[in-house]
Amino acid sequence: MHKLLSLIDLKVYFPVKRTIGEVLSGRRRFLKAVDGVSFEIGKGEILALVGESGSGKTTVARTVVGLVKPTSGKVLYEGKDIFSLNGEELRRYRRRVQMVFQDPAVSLNPRLRVGVQVKYPLDVNNIGTPEERKERAFKALEAVGLTPPEEFYRRYPHQLSGGQRQRVAIARALVLEPELLIADEPISNIDVSARAQVLTLLKELRGRMGLSMLYITHDLSSAWAIADRVAVMYLGKIVEYGTVEQVFSEPLHPYTRALLGSVPSITPQQMLAVRVALKGEVPNALDLPPGCRLNPRCPFASEACRVSEPLLVDVGGGHLVACHLYSKG
Repeated sequence: MHKLLSLIDLKVYFPVKRTIGEVLSGRRRFLKAVDGVSFEIGKGEILALVGESGSGKTTVARTVVGLVKPTSGKVLYEGKDIFSLNGEELRRYRRRVQMVFQDPAVSLNPRLRVGVQVKYPLDVNNIGTPEERKERAFKALEAVGLTPPEEFYRRYPHQLSGGQRQRVAIARALVLEPELLIADEPISNIDVSARAQVLTLLKELRGRMGLSMLYITHDLSSAWAIADRVAVMYLGKIVEYGTVEQVFSEPLHPYTRALLGSVPSITPQQMLAVRVALKGEVPNALDLPPGCRLNPRCPFASEACRVSEPLLVDVGGGHLVACHLYSKG
């Protein structure tokens, strides 16, 4: 598999505003949004990054596109650290990696026609003549199923449905013909009837264009439908990683099992097999528990879980889990 994107021990810490007492004592606190995340995406592959709100998924996405600078670790694109790029190399990277944001109602300008917004990346990068840019915008709109493209080109965002607005956002990302698409919760803010259509579209685009994709979601059923591999995040860390079949058919981490047990689409037999009831609420990200971050909520927590943080270990076939239940030795 040709590696397109590699994250190596990525950490993104945000400093928290200090109290007077902390200023006087010289103490400093950090919100550890992403804490040691590593994964790879191959050419033409879709990786789903799954977790609840606040798990750090969107921070990972924004770091990959260069909107957030990491505290430490590396983001490699075809072997090159993206934060060491400059000049033409950086511009080329920005053309090759595009992002679809969560809410098209926010990411699209209500005062500008759809066509102006879809061809905007071409204008910024000074690609082609004005007529060629318009033609490429037509092709992008057609590629996402907005036909006839000439009609949608002239419309404003408020004249479209939620699903159509998300298709416009995808068309804008595709107009530069990227190699990697970062899709951040692309179906969470559209109606149920349009969700399956957008998922089908993303899969078709992978087939037609050879797109690689980082698909970010809290919806496990959509991850099952679209992804080749899945990484499950909890409070800034990946707790389980493997193929879709491994993670969904043989979930190992208690958090993964709790997530899957809450999905209504799986059979009662499957729910009984994987169901884990977690206790309490998600801990405050500014006051993380020692040891495993799930230990205050986990029914299987032992003394080891409360003392030491488990490492991701391979339990076979590239299926990784960070849990003392599976620690070797």
